[in-house]
Amino acid sequence: MLTAAVSSHTQPASFGVDSEVGVLRAVMVHRPGPELDRLTPANAAGFLFAGVPDPARARDEHDAFTAALRDRGVEVLLLGDLLVEAIAHSGAARIQGIASAVHVGRLGARLAEELSRHLRGLPAPELGRILTAGITFDELPDIAVSAGGSLVRQMYTGAEFAIEPLPNLLYSRDSSFWVRERFAISSLARRARVREASLVDLIYAHHPRFMGARRAYESRVAPVEGGDVLLLAPGVVAVGVGERTTPAGAEALAESLLTDGLAHTVLAIPIERPGAFMHLGTMCTMVDVDAMVVHPAIRDGMSAFTIRSDDNGGVVASGARPFADAASDAMGIAGLRLIDPEIASATTSPGTWDDSSNTLAISPGVVVSYRHNADTNRRLVDAGVEIIEIDGAALDVGHGGPRCMSCPLARDPL
Repeated sequence: MLTAAVSSHTQPASFGVDSEVGVLRAVMVHRPGPELDRLTPANAAGFLFAGVPDPARARDEHDAFTAALRDRGVEVLLLGDLLVEAIAHSGAARIQGIASAVHVGRLGARLAEELSRHLRGLPAPELGRILTAGITFDELPDIAVSAGGSLVRQMYTGAEFAIEPLPNLLYSRDSSFWVRERFAISSLARRARVREASLVDLIYAHHPRFMGARRAYESRVAPVEGGDVLLLAPGVVAVGVGERTTPAGAEALAESLLTDGLAHTVLAIPIERPGAFMHLGTMCTMVDVDAMVVHPAIRDGMSAFTIRSDDNGGVVASGARPFADAASDAMGIAGLRLIDPEIASATTSPGTWDDSSNTLAISPGVVVSYRHNADTNRRLVDAGVEIIEIDGAALDVGHGGPRCMSCPLARDPL
């Protein structure tokens, strides 16, 4: 491990994030649970995984990841624990979670009503497990249905899901993100992930820890995912536009952030290789106040549209410019350092899936990175960046690095 001495952090008095690299004080992550055990070779692709990870190894790797964060004084909040606590605290949270999981269109009205009634009576830990891990028709309780039985229950095979699991909860950056003192709930593009946003929304709305937290970006007109949102500097937000976030979504987010004074500039960055790059965060991440690691396949062609408020209270987008120039101008710095990861297959899509460009900054110039990206880590060290290495062979099967697995809740302002 390439690491330095442990530093001591105090617990955050409140939540807020204005950059990708300010000293990290609190983060929300999801420890892989029984939902990961639901993955099989037959269903993995439908749940957006490249294969079937070893669940026990993934949990061990994730435990080591959170231990590394705690060693640096970061408060780690586990999404699964927050969910259970919110359900135990609030009847409204319980109802919201059940309503998002039980679909009449899949179960039919009679079975949906009986299942909802059953779930409403469960202890909070058991309900939390079903909301994240799902439930098969074989696992349905012996609940009553009206005379003649449920056609839905009889026609589905027992191993099919009455409530689908959420294995991508592991990648907690996508379902929500913070801009300054406000949080935003993402509008997730893929059906397999849509319900993640409702669970995170439930936590922010009903968990006592988030009492008084205010929302940013209420719109649901088009998809915006947290993995596409980078806070380059205070007041400067970059949004990737491609496979998961649409131009309409980026425009709606920009208008909201600019109108509410949460940003003065939003940069919309086209992702030119859909499929090869899932999110902006798989293309590049900030590693210092003036430096980012950028995948070499897109570095030279990376561009940005600059969106700012106009004189009439609206927003206006300028034409595309080279990303480094647009970002430097918006950030008020002389130049943005772009560091290439060294990837053997940099021009092919498999080379993007080692997530060498996806790092999590603990403080300026200190990042968490997967150990298997040894060449990239050496390049970052040569550029003056300290690396905290973690194992991630199982965690990376779902196409996500340390930043993907982390929703920063509190960072020191720059």
